Amino acid sequence: WGSQTVRHDCVTNTSHLKNMPDSLSTGQLKGRPWAAALEESSYEYGSTKYLLLCGLGGMLSCGLTHTAIVPLDLVKCRMQVDPSKYKGILSGFGVTLRDDGLRGLARGWAPTFLGYSMQGLFKFGLYEVFKIRYAELLSQEKAYEWRTGLYLAASASAEFFADVALAPMEAVKVRMQTQQGYARTLRAAAPKMYSEEGLWAFYKGVAPLWMRQIPYTMMKFACFERTVEALYKYVVPKPQSHCTKSEQLAVTFVAGYIAGVFCAVVSHPADSVVSVLNKEKGSTAFDVLRRLGFKGVWKGLFARIIMIGTLTALQWFIYDSVKVYFKLPRPPVPQAPKSRK
Repeated sequence: WGSQTVRHDCVTNTSHLKNMPDSLSTGQLKGRPWAAALEESSYEYGSTKYLLLCGLGGMLSCGLTHTAIVPLDLVKCRMQVDPSKYKGILSGFGVTLRDDGLRGLARGWAPTFLGYSMQGLFKFGLYEVFKIRYAELLSQEKAYEWRTGLYLAASASAEFFADVALAPMEAVKVRMQTQQGYARTLRAAAPKMYSEEGLWAFYKGVAPLWMRQIPYTMMKFACFERTVEALYKYVVPKPQSHCTKSEQLAVTFVAGYIAGVFCAVVSHPADSVVSVLNKEKGSTAFDVLRRLGFKGVWKGLFARIIMIGTLTALQWFIYDSVKVYFKLPRPPVPQAPKSRK
């Protein structure tokens, strides 16, 4: 934290690399930890290219994973808006197959891929930006002491913009998946929505998205960061500096799944409101919330836990894999500054 060896780096301490033996600067780094691999990083931490590649990792992690679970997401949305017909996960799949056939399970994949790719670009890319910039405003001691608050603030700021990018395609996706016979393709659904309600059709769900996604993302990033820290401290039998890249990716996956379970619970009520709101014309978030009631907003929670847990774990795994592939600097687990020690 607060290292002076890398410009703009208020999170990663790499000063120990200055005195790294020459024998570790060549092929012997293969299979060594990311903390040591910083020596062979292709891009400077915090540079424009670094941040753009982080955005690319976010696009791939969010776009691919959300598209892969479209069938489960479709059933979850239908359970939320029509619980009398779609009573459970298995029965929901059965009803969907009976009504729409196997192709029906993939309905909404195109807006899902486009929308969540854009969301991932802003979510992960801007998270790195805000995390660096907010840390620069703090001293080394405060950046470490308040690191959970830093993660929460950076992720909330990033998600605010990410939801604006996601909202149009999310609205199209939910309309296609939950309103029977409305439209089968993105090309048909988007113009139809615009002709019926104008531009408002694509952005009326922004506020509920913020209600759902900002708490979700705050939990996703802060819980992940602190879970990784706890795993290395209490569970992994050796220090992070002795773990291979594969072992660290395994820790990333486990921490991502744990974070995902908490994310699902925190964001589910707002997710239910978004699903119903985008299905109907002329409704407001407060109207939907009053109509659903306390019990109604928790419909489909188990399906969402399975979906979001797996989703979050895979997203972090893909995101970190992109960093490994492009040899981006990987900060080690935060350590207390020397002044605190």
